[in-house]
Amino acid sequence: MASYKNAPSLGRCGGFLAPSPQDAFHLPARRTSVPEARRRVSTLLREWDAAQQVRDDVELVVTELFTNAVRHTDSEKVGCEIAVVGAHIRIEITDEGGPGLSAPHAQPGTLDQEGGRGLFLVGALSDSWGTRPGDSGQGQVVWADLPYRTATH
Repeated sequence: MASYKNAPSLGRCGGFLAPSPQDAFHLPARRTSVPEARRRVSTLLREWDAAQQVRDDVELVVTELFTNAVRHTDSEKVGCEIAVVGAHIRIEITDEGGPGLSAPHAQPGTLDQEGGRGLFLVGALSDSWGTRPGDSGQGQVVWADLPYRTATH
């Protein structure tokens, strides 16, 4: 997991950013919002002509990170930002935090356990991922960079 100091926020890294596909949305921090987040991201990726493998991987990462934000924080809403940045697609899931919140980390375990494998999957599918404090000073942003290619390449 990389440090947040090495991970600029989308659109906030100073200087000029060339136009690239991007979107952001917020949903209530409820389990029923997880499939809605996945549907929104899937629709965007189809509009951006992302390759099928990219769509599958990004949908899985969004599902895992959004689920973690719903389960492990006291958030009322969870944000999702997604953008194509060079040869990568950047995903940022923002929560509102809660008491005693610590940075997410992969839990040791076995394949037989029902939970705890989500961040292993995020790490396996991402070129890099990490956390940084939320822009409001509360909560945190969990980000992941995945390889991006279009269906036509």
